Amino acid sequence: MRRFEGSRNIHRGQGLVTIVVMADITVFHNPNCGTSRGVLEILAERGFEVEVVPYLKQPLTKSQLESIVAAIDVAPGELVRDDNRFKELALHKADYTTKSAVVKLLLEHPELMQRPIVVKGTTVILARPKDKVNAIL
Repeated sequence: MRRFEGSRNIHRGQGLVTIVVMADITVFHNPNCGTSRGVLEILAERGFEVEVVPYLKQPLTKSQLESIVAAIDVAPGELVRDDNRFKELALHKADYTTKSAVVKLLLEHPELMQRPIVVKGTTVILARPKDKVNAIL
């Protein structure tokens, strides 16, 4: 099983401190997404401590994206939203099937990341539909 790198580096003064995620579950969340809100409701109802990462306000690092793409339960291309923004950028789904291409795209355009992505331990899933989250609880 591949490991998700869930620790974060934050700057404190002149030093760098690594903080390890202590929540039961981490959700990479877009508050405008009904599916993402639905996953948070399921987790709250079940009593899980959840770390919510608003990835549009706090863009993921290359390392975080690489960890997600390496560990997730779907093909890399499924992490890319093929929506109006994708079409506005004149992108082609066939160009985003490899891990490296998906990471590069999502670093440049985090709004194209499919959501919600849910992490529990070393398990990473794309929780679409929202009930898919039950498989890791």
